[in-house]
Amino acid sequence: MNICFLMYPWDTIDPENDTSLALIKECVKRNHGVAICTPANLTIRNSVTNAFCTVIGRMEKVPASLKAFYKKATTREEMLPLAGFDTIFFRANPPLDPIMLNFLDSVKDDVFIINSIEGMREANNKLYTAAFGDAHSNIIPNTHVSKNKNYLIRQIKESKSDKMIIKPLNGFGGSGVILIEKSAMSNINSLLDFYINSADGTSNYVILQDYIEGAEQGDVRILMLNGEPIGAMKRVPGSEDHRSNVSAGGSVQKHSLTKAEKALCKQIGPKLVKDGLYFVGIDVIGGKLVEVNVMSPGGITYINKVYKNKYKVEEKVIDFLESKVLDNVEAFNRRSRLRKKVEDA
Repeated sequence: MNICFLMYPWDTIDPENDTSLALIKECVKRNHGVAICTPANLTIRNSVTNAFCTVIGRMEKVPASLKAFYKKATTREEMLPLAGFDTIFFRANPPLDPIMLNFLDSVKDDVFIINSIEGMREANNKLYTAAFGDAHSNIIPNTHVSKNKNYLIRQIKESKSDKMIIKPLNGFGGSGVILIEKSAMSNINSLLDFYINSADGTSNYVILQDYIEGAEQGDVRILMLNGEPIGAMKRVPGSEDHRSNVSAGGSVQKHSLTKAEKALCKQIGPKLVKDGLYFVGIDVIGGKLVEVNVMSPGGITYINKVYKNKYKVEEKVIDFLESKVLDNVEAFNRRSRLRKKVEDA
């Protein structure tokens, strides 16, 4: 299998904790061809979509640790046609670049792309949770999204809770997530001005969400593969930050899915698969879905660490990719055999 990781630059990888690196290492371990490229490196040559790729050299013996693998890996630069790969694994960080998706549109019928272009367009921001049709807030907290400051202030005042969560629509890694309280309305007014109004004169959408009791104790990151949970961890906030994201100073712990979390996964799994969102990370608090991360969901390395590599989540992901590629090859061969039979008739 030849796989292209469409992601961030190789030299920006965290060699100890990067999920993309764990997936790349597993591919190299299985002797698959691996290349990475960034969205900025997509190009069209003679009407064919190519990418300036960093090709990872094959290894006779792959080091056990991520850090050692990253240090030992050799790379070379080469322009390659995207349609020549078996799989394109989308791992770029938000926000989503619509022009990049236009490049991928040209090869989506030739290459298995994870996650699908259509699914990415629909689910790349935090509005996707509304697609689950939870009018009674059974699986998602009560949520408002608007650019209208007066409307948002009114929702804060009318909320039964003294606390709410405010965050930008296109943030990631916990960036911009703030806990607000009614007792500080004067600060909230200026905060909304900051979030909504950009320096270039454009306005931004803001998400206002009910605070879930127990959120101060952390959240649960669940990795979903083909609609099923394959790993989970509890993320606990640091002493100086309410956010539980590891990038914001949080820590991770082992976590066994509760009955409510299993029911949640079962409820949303079919839609994820239907939308071509095969590998996603969902964030859950108190059994309620807070976010669906579809662009570059992380957590593999942390889950592996807290469980001492008991599950090796990356193996399950690459197993799935191999099965998808094999299905595509068999389907192509079958069509070829049938067409030849017709031609020879």
